[in-house]
Amino acid sequence: MPLEGNYALLTSYKKDGTAVGTPVWYAMDGDQVVVWTVRDSWKVKRIRRNPAVTMASCTLRGEPLGPALPGRAEIVDGAATERIRDVLRRKYGLIGRLSMIGSRLRRGRDGSVGLRVTLEKH
Repeated sequence: MPLEGNYALLTSYKKDGTAVGTPVWYAMDGDQVVVWTVRDSWKVKRIRRNPAVTMASCTLRGEPLGPALPGRAEIVDGAATERIRDVLRRKYGLIGRLSMIGSRLRRGRDGSVGLRVTLEKH
């Protein structure tokens, strides 16, 4: 498995090419990495403009624990986002369910979005 642990550093790129890393919860769904995040977050805006990303296993604070792997991110629709929520609920258990309930109460069901990241094969 290319990523291990509970957190991955998802790095996306600003218009000027500056890399911005964000620690995220993730899970593997087949050979793709899935992430769930706030729909209007800066990382979603950057990915919408440029789908090139890197991902690396990291600590809660975003300190990389392994090599950064290049990939391409895709913002998915509502049905695919719901699947991603299910995958993450299974991985993160009670804390994952509580986090998603809290997000739904604050932002509504459409306030978050799923990302699918296809990592390049080496």
